[in-house]
This record gives sequence, structure tokens and C-alpha cells, in this order.
Amino acid sequence: MNVRPPLAVVGTTASGKTALALELARRGVAAGRATELVSVDSMAVYRGMEVGTAAPSAAERGDVVVHCTGVVEPSTEFSMVDFVRLARAAMDGAAVRGAASVLVGGTGLYVRALVDGLEAPGQFPEVAVELDAEPDTEALHARLVELDPVAALKMEPTNRRRVLRALEVTVGSGRPFSSFGPGLDDYSSTDVVQVGLAVDRDALGPRIEARLRRQLDQGFLAEVAALVARPDGWSRTAAQALGYRELAAHLAGECTLDEAVAVTVRRTRQFAVRQERWFRRDPRITWLPAESGTGALAEQVEAVWSAATPSDPGGTSH
Repeated sequence: MNVRPPLAVVGTTASGKTALALELARRGVAAGRATELVSVDSMAVYRGMEVGTAAPSAAERGDVVVHCTGVVEPSTEFSMVDFVRLARAAMDGAAVRGAASVLVGGTGLYVRALVDGLEAPGQFPEVAVELDAEPDTEALHARLVELDPVAALKMEPTNRRRVLRALEVTVGSGRPFSSFGPGLDDYSSTDVVQVGLAVDRDALGPRIEARLRRQLDQGFLAEVAALVARPDGWSRTAAQALGYRELAAHLAGECTLDEAVAVTVRRTRQFAVRQERWFRRDPRITWLPAESGTGALAEQVEAVWSAATPSDPGGTSH
């Protein structure tokens, strides 16, 4: 039996990607097609942050193999380079075991790196520390405009994380950040089949708030309290996770829980809009309505995935 090509399930936060991916894996196993999940979430890699990042719990996973969640301590800096190395190893291992890989997550740049084999620039920590000392993100962006205008045009001047990373690579490597890989505007053919879950903009806020309320019921606040109490603190990357700073502020007495929830929902919705814009630029993604429900979506994705799977020598498609 041929192993299916990798499948990527993408979309905004709270669109139901993980539930769909788990259902696809279960259906694959039931049909005799081993299937493993690879989480593509830059925050779900951290241990002790499972609730807030909506990583699938042990009960939700069941017998499904899920890679790239809860693998490093929150105090650890974990870059895209580190993640891509980890995820590619997981995909290679799955292939050796005769299993198909389902990539699931909403960290757009990480998804692109896996889908298109983008060259991941190295890290230059001393340069990063020096750049981070400048509090004015727009001033940093202005510097990037001078050094790498191509990269600068592709990011918001206020997106500190992206601006810092582009400058770090440009200054540290001596070559423009935009020179690594074919570029994000190149959407060449790929072996990875991509499907996206489309959520109506008006439905985003309610979906995000409903998920956040469920996470609070599952112990999100206690998870944040445990992180705050850690003697080794949080890394710069882990501290970017939505909801954690807001709930930490509530625990510190700086705001009520309702206020923390409102700020989290607003910031998460803004993030989801950016996610949607990112993924919508990729013409290779087949979009399906998220409100269709997990079962119906699984049927639709199966059809798309099967159509992209080469026939085996006997002429049977899997």
C-alpha cells in the first residue's frame, strides 16, 4: 500500500483543526492506513502549556500518535530552526513506519517551512539581544527597510517578533533575510496536500471566546499560576503565547478575570485575522467551511487527499 502524501490542515485559531486532524487519523487507522499527527504550533511545543495552547489531551488523542507537543521547557528558547528540525524528523520517522503525516496548526511560517522546504536561517543570539534593547519597534523596522527592503515590505512595522528576527538574520548572517529560500511569495508545486478551515469573520470572536471559556474550565488559570511560580521563568518565545500574560496579570491583581478574558479574546481575534490573511495568500490550499462539522469535513478532506494520492503499481488508490 502506498503511503499517502503529507496532509496539512490549516486555518485560524479556534477553527476546529485539531478535532478534524484527530478524526482523520482515526479514520485512517480504521481503514488500515497508519496516520500520525505533527502539531505545527510554535507554542504547543512547551511543556506545561497544553491547556492554553489547545494541544490535544491524552484523552482526546487516544491511540493517535501526536508529535511536537510538550517537548521543551517554557524557559527554553525554541526557534523555527529548532522546530523544523524536530518536525521533519517526526515526518521522516512516520514515513519509515509506513504512516502518513497530518500537519495541523496555525503557525503560518512554520507550515510554509515544512510544505515548501524553506531554508531556515541560523540564530545569532548576541545580535538578537542587542537589537531587542531598542524599545521602538518601528525604528527597528526602519532599519530593516534600509538593510532588506524586500523583507520589510512583507511584515507589519509593529510586528516586533518578525521584525527582530529579520534584522537578527540580516545583521548576523551578512545576507538579507529575504534571500533565504525561494521566498514567501513563491507558491510552487509541493507534495503536501493542503486544506484550510474557513471561519466567517463575524463568527471568529464568539468561537474564540467559547474556546477560552472551555480552557478555563479545563484549568487554564491553574496552568498559568504554575508557570508564574517557576523559578526559571518563561523564555522570550514562550511569553508570546496568547492568554498567558493576560491571565498572569489577573493573578497579579492587575485586572479582573473578565477583563483578562476580554483582552485575550480581542488579541486572539486580531491574531486570527492575521492568520487568515497569511493562509489566504496560498492558492494551493483547498478551503472548506469550518461550520460543516468534524464528520462532514473529514469526508471532504478524505476526497481531496485521496485524489492527490498516487496509484500503487496494482492500480489501486489509497
